[in-house]
Amino acid sequence: MKTLIGIPARYASTRFPGKPLAKIAGKEMLVRVWENANKAAAKFEGCEAIIATEDQRIQDFCDAHGMRCMMTSDNCLTGTDRIIEVVSKLPQKPEFIVNLQGDNPICPTWFIEAVIGAYYADNNVETVTPVVNLSWDELDNLREHKKVTPFSGTTAVFGTDGNAFYFSKNIIPAIRKEDKIRAAQPSSPVYRQVGLYGYRMDIFEKIKNLPEGVYEKLEGLEQLRWIENGIKVKCVKVDYRSFTKMASLSGVDSPEDIARVEAVIKEYGEF
Repeated sequence: MKTLIGIPARYASTRFPGKPLAKIAGKEMLVRVWENANKAAAKFEGCEAIIATEDQRIQDFCDAHGMRCMMTSDNCLTGTDRIIEVVSKLPQKPEFIVNLQGDNPICPTWFIEAVIGAYYADNNVETVTPVVNLSWDELDNLREHKKVTPFSGTTAVFGTDGNAFYFSKNIIPAIRKEDKIRAAQPSSPVYRQVGLYGYRMDIFEKIKNLPEGVYEKLEGLEQLRWIENGIKVKCVKVDYRSFTKMASLSGVDSPEDIARVEAVIKEYGEF
């Protein structure tokens, strides 16, 4: 196994208990994520997927549906911590690990492929995450969405080498003289981060020993812990192809997000 796609699926969500098993257009969210992971894994030799959960109900569901799953402690603070525990139990360690959140059923397979492909193209990459350049309309939609759920949707700023400076639940960068910039360029300067990460194995081992970061605690974003400790987070640019309205969504954080995702699936169909 060269690459492991780990899917953390926590049942005891504060805002949305049982979220991984909630149905979206007739299909459980976790099933959607699992299917996307395996479609991407099929493109790479030695790539496998596994679900990590703290709840027996999810384990039982996975067993019934032929989905590989492993139980973890309920003390894990983040999805990364849950994948760390799974990897620690594996008899043979992968070279590269992808953390695909179990509440992100609208992550296209080609996003997962882009993350894995970044490592296969350059094994010096430490961590990888995809980012989407928002159109002006998509930026406006994100702003409206944040009026209702302000802590869903993460934006990123990064250098010419793709390495991130910062991630935030606020929309960054701030845009001075926005009307002038809107007239001058077709896309906004804002990139929304997709909740998907890839790690080189040695970096993954380093991350598991790092204490919670100052900005991680403030923003609720674990990748800020890595940046605070000098770990590079490579941003790879992706797009939604014809599924453009998905750019304003960031997965399922609340029951209200189910309806948003179903509306997009109804309009566009499945991936």
